[in-house]
Amino acid sequence: MKAGFVNIFGRPNAGKSTLLNALIGEKMAIVSPKVQTTRHRIKAFLNKPGEYQIIFSDTPGIIDPKYKLHQKMMDSVKGALEDADLALLMVDANESFDEVDSIFTALKLKVPALILLNKIDIAGNGRIALAESFFGSKPYCKQVLKIGALQNLHLKKLLSTIVELLPEGVPFYSEEDLSDLPTRFFVSEMIREKIYELFSDEIPYHTAVLINEYKDKGSLIKIQADIIVHRETQKAIIIGDKGSMIKQIGTSARKDIEAFIQQKIFLELFVKVRPKWRDNDLQLKEYGYK
Repeated sequence: MKAGFVNIFGRPNAGKSTLLNALIGEKMAIVSPKVQTTRHRIKAFLNKPGEYQIIFSDTPGIIDPKYKLHQKMMDSVKGALEDADLALLMVDANESFDEVDSIFTALKLKVPALILLNKIDIAGNGRIALAESFFGSKPYCKQVLKIGALQNLHLKKLLSTIVELLPEGVPFYSEEDLSDLPTRFFVSEMIREKIYELFSDEIPYHTAVLINEYKDKGSLIKIQADIIVHRETQKAIIIGDKGSMIKQIGTSARKDIEAFIQQKIFLELFVKVRPKWRDNDLQLKEYGYK
């Protein structure tokens, strides 16, 4: 039996969340073309009873913190470094290799690391060969693998390599569980994903979602959530003309939430203004950034 923690690191938009979802076969992490979509460490379990339990962790893209929110995000990256048995270092094959290398070097990994060259289907001419040569010589690199997370390219080979490198051990979690995070967390993330999909500019980065109520009413689940913004002008944009935008958020999120929990829901959304919440420790804690 193999069991261990396999944690995914990389710059924003390298494809970490897409990879996690593809490996688990379920939508565990929200995805968006926008950077800094992932704000938390998200654990998801892949079980093959009698053979392995892999605890994958998606982590926020590595950035230089500008707010306390960013610092909390980077703290979750540090936490994932501490318990990893194996690191997956994701590289968008079109990125600057030198910049990525400086980030990976700064991690000071103490465990084996696989370099995953992602987005190979859209890589520029010769970039894959250059990346293999560049990263293959780095001291933190155990092996270089080419993948396409979005298209499920070469993920079976990746999985077999991971299992081979995992330590022997017993499962850490029940083999029936998909994650150690509560349903409320995934519900809040699905609502936040719709904000990333529907709004541009700074709006998604200035919002948080707080689940205030999650009650089983028998025939349905009642969920009440607050969308937190910085300014009154942002509140007006989120609500939209005659409530058009918040209705769109609610309708779209409700479909995803019902598919996730396999039950009908009643979703009620409000928008609250909390100036400078991204730099307020108490509010960050309230919104789940610990």
